[in-house]
Amino acid sequence: MADRKFSPKKFLDEVVAEMKKVSWSNKKELATYTGVVGIAVVIVCALIWVCDTFFARLFYIILK
Repeated sequence: MADRKFSPKKFLDEVVAEMKKVSWSNKKELATYTGVVGIAVVIVCALIWVCDTFFARLFYIILK
């Protein structure tokens, strides 16, 4: 592998070839996936907030 030289043109040609194989989402799929990610972020944030509040109060009681 050490005897192979890097060719920017070949690299870019291969990038273009691979990008043609990519399956791009349509607008409806993109909106759906964005909504799912947004809901997941809100749920995880809520869980972290609940755990943080619980442990903060628990440590407050323990250290009181």
